[in-house]
Amino acid sequence: MFYPLQLLADWLTYSVFGIVPKTLLASAVNFFIFDTIKIILLLFVIIFAVSIIRSFLPPEKIRTILSHEKKYIGNILASLLGIITPFCSCSAVPLFLGFVQAGVPLGTTFSFLVAAPMINEVALVLLLGMFGWKIALIYIISGLLIAIFSGIIIEKMDVRLLLEELALNGTGKNLHLPELNWEQRIKYAKKYTLNIVGKVWLYIIIGVGLGAFIHGYVPADFLAQYAGRDKWYAVPLAVIIGIPLYSNAAGVIPLVGALTEKGVAMGTSLAFMMAVTALSLPEFMILKKVMKPKLILIFAGVVGAGIIFTGYLFNILLG
Repeated sequence: MFYPLQLLADWLTYSVFGIVPKTLLASAVNFFIFDTIKIILLLFVIIFAVSIIRSFLPPEKIRTILSHEKKYIGNILASLLGIITPFCSCSAVPLFLGFVQAGVPLGTTFSFLVAAPMINEVALVLLLGMFGWKIALIYIISGLLIAIFSGIIIEKMDVRLLLEELALNGTGKNLHLPELNWEQRIKYAKKYTLNIVGKVWLYIIIGVGLGAFIHGYVPADFLAQYAGRDKWYAVPLAVIIGIPLYSNAAGVIPLVGALTEKGVAMGTSLAFMMAVTALSLPEFMILKKVMKPKLILIFAGVVGAGIIFTGYLFNILLG
């Protein structure tokens, strides 16, 4: 599928830049060119398709869909909608606040808050391009399960009293928005695609650049010594390291690709990525406006436990 891109990367590396083949520099540069072009092309195609779907789901309509009376259906719908909503962990918080004020069940809103940054079209594109459809599918399923069960667990804990007053004061009303025709949807999709690619291209270059350096210069067994499949502490350590960091999928997944290539277990690498995208200190700072510290700790603990479990599961299934 990507063979023509590999030929292009080879031509640029060896003919245009004149780098000697089979050297560390050649390996790093070739990796950088191939992965950067591949990821950006996939981004344009998939984000455009997802944006068309998203044009049918403005925030007000999402609120209505999520206010489902049947038990647990709302959690499933919220997690699925999280895949096609354009929010990182920090930008999902204002929408979370709007859901709570609109009367959407609290557990459902937490399912959305977890799924929106963890599973999105950018993550799908990068995982698909770097690891293939099987890993991408397993990641999406595991992310959905974490989001669904995190919301259900938090709902059962009855933590509404741990919300700040700001979250409890709302009208519960939805706004009416006019329907778009197909010309408007395509125009929106083009604009949104260019906007998203414009925001993430630098993250992609930085992430792929770091990955290219690891690919070309880090010894094959170096990282495996500290985070290989036989290290029981690798998964929780990866989650702990990932929480203070703040990035999106575009920045962290290329790095994950390089780490796994050098011997870091897939489950450990993905646990690190999940922690970076779904749990971050900037997100917790924003959540302080709508949640009391105890609820933030509950949220981080439940989601963190789910990520750690998923990391170990991946290592077992893919080991």
